[in-house]
Amino acid sequence: MKRVTVAMSVGCPSGIGPEVAVHAAAHADAEARCLLVGDEETLRRAARASKIAPARFRVVKSAEEVETIELGEIGVWGPSTKLSAPARPGEPDHEAGAAQLAWVNEALALVQDGTAEALVTGPVSKLAIATSGAPGAEGFSGHTEHLAARLGAREVVMAFRAANITTALVTTHLALAEVPAAVTSEAVATSCYWLVRLLRSLGFSAPRVAVAALNPHAGEGGMLGTEEETRIRPGIVRAEERLAAEGLAAALVGPIGAETAFRKQAAGAFDGVVAMYHDQATIPCKLVGFGEAVNVTLGLPVIRTSVDHGTGYDIAGTGKADPRGMESALSLALTLAKARARGS
Repeated sequence: MKRVTVAMSVGCPSGIGPEVAVHAAAHADAEARCLLVGDEETLRRAARASKIAPARFRVVKSAEEVETIELGEIGVWGPSTKLSAPARPGEPDHEAGAAQLAWVNEALALVQDGTAEALVTGPVSKLAIATSGAPGAEGFSGHTEHLAARLGAREVVMAFRAANITTALVTTHLALAEVPAAVTSEAVATSCYWLVRLLRSLGFSAPRVAVAALNPHAGEGGMLGTEEETRIRPGIVRAEERLAAEGLAAALVGPIGAETAFRKQAAGAFDGVVAMYHDQATIPCKLVGFGEAVNVTLGLPVIRTSVDHGTGYDIAGTGKADPRGMESALSLALTLAKARARGS
């Protein structure tokens, strides 16, 4: 059996990330070889909180050692950035902010050099990172933007998968007032294209994709806005042309009201929805799959998935964290890695 190595940055050490990462790694599919990137003592504490034997940890220091991690063992990347003192649950300091960003970068490096085939990221605090004073931390607005800049990716699309909903976003972390100007035909086309690519990796040979409107009632013929006709519809055409040029079959339908698009996808009429802005996508995802939704970054040269929840500072260290989101993120990363290996 060919095992897939997944590098997992464990998120903020003051949050629930280490707990859910350890739990997911401990219960991973036999095809996954998990490699946790984080402070070893923090991970041992998280294991005890999650009632997982720290004796299962296997600390490795080289790519060659990673290959020797056996079934049932939880890999820990020895060269991970260390904390000078244990992080306080629920109270991240500057060191915790710097460490969680370092772990993201260290896990990414393992994928870039071929030690791992996919990256799974735990929940981080944007504020703790941005105010940590660490190199490259100022202005940190999220994994998606950080990874895009670090990898020099031209096209990056935020997507989510939860229960019977798969959706990609045209805009990401923007103030709502800035969204209309950012909904360009190029951005719409890019999201459509990469969502089709994702769905094909998940086994849909000719995905059916609904493209949501920006305005209520899809603009009501221009009475409630014109973006549907001036930006979204031309974006759909551009996406269709790009997909056709690459021989990728898909049906793009829209623009249609967002509530209709998601309702019909949940009922099985569509395989995916292209949403125009953050909450338009995340509200339905969290309604149908809160705790299990997965964030996946499309357009990167590496596979990256993540939990779609926060740091859970209020329950950090209590053993009450729900690990399903991290388990789902790990499962999706494994699926996408196997699809890439098949040449999908």
